[in-house]
Amino acid sequence: MPADADLETLSGVGPATAEKLRDAGYESFQSIAVASPGELSNTADVGDSTAADIIQSAREEADVGGFETGSAILEQRQRIGKLTWNVPDVDELLGGGVETQSITEVYGEFGAGKSQVTHELAVTAQLPKDQGGLHGRVIFLDSEDTFRPERIDDMVRGLSDEQLEATMEDRGIEGGPDDEDSMDALMEDILDKIHVAKAFNSNHQMLLAEKAKEIGSEYEDDDYPVRLLCVDSLTAHFRAEYVGRGELANRQQKLNKHLHDLEKVGNLYNSAVVVTNQVQSNPDAFFGDPTKPVGGNILGHKSTFRIYLRKSKNDKRIVRLVDAPNLADGEAVMRVQDGGLKPE
Repeated sequence: MPADADLETLSGVGPATAEKLRDAGYESFQSIAVASPGELSNTADVGDSTAADIIQSAREEADVGGFETGSAILEQRQRIGKLTWNVPDVDELLGGGVETQSITEVYGEFGAGKSQVTHELAVTAQLPKDQGGLHGRVIFLDSEDTFRPERIDDMVRGLSDEQLEATMEDRGIEGGPDDEDSMDALMEDILDKIHVAKAFNSNHQMLLAEKAKEIGSEYEDDDYPVRLLCVDSLTAHFRAEYVGRGELANRQQKLNKHLHDLEKVGNLYNSAVVVTNQVQSNPDAFFGDPTKPVGGNILGHKSTFRIYLRKSKNDKRIVRLVDAPNLADGEAVMRVQDGGLKPE
């Protein structure tokens, strides 16, 4: 649905309410249809019953909310893209790569390579589809000051000649991988398509997730729409600000809303959502690995795919698929090198 959808046609929406909705980022019938009455009531300054009417009207206009056959769902899933890690064994483990319209959680202890994964995906998401990419731009929410343009440069230069040539041709950049001017032009173009925001606290992080919807809407009809949303890390601010059991319920409630906002970006704009997560030690574990991800059941249930990164010898990392709706658990090995993520 275009950004200039006629919101005034919805039940209970006049010019003033339509303007408030647009200012809050609700620019299409679909974005309103998937909102909750409480959320819309606070945003547009209308009563709960009016908000419910607006949402119901939007659902009818956008044709969402009804039952569909399994065949129709299968057809819809043909739209889902797969994003390469640039490590064939990991892609195979994930059934072809990171899925769009899903939340993929990557957790592990410090130095396991979580931020390396987000940087690599921020590069591969921009590759042409026949090279394992999604031909799109990237939103990067940085809560731990981890984003480094220099690392993006390393990873672009670590791509194969075939990937570089295809990407340059796709963007109209003359020359090739051996031409330094061409590489500099490609590097600048790739960085221009990564939208980075640093989150200073959990409330700011939640606000940035809502702003991400606006960026998704802005570039929806662009040659490079938003195809990847990274949050590195999802839980750092929540963990630091909500300390103790007395704060646990409030923390989980806010984390749940944050995850719903991220999920909306993935569903509305067919984007992959990748979040990194910290771990904590489980003193009750007498056998096996005592580390477990932060975030509790809310994050566990909301993540479609859960991936555990574990250090190994030197630059080796073990990638373990812990949970997925349609894939078997398993492990793969990769290396974290100057040129990015590489096969064993």
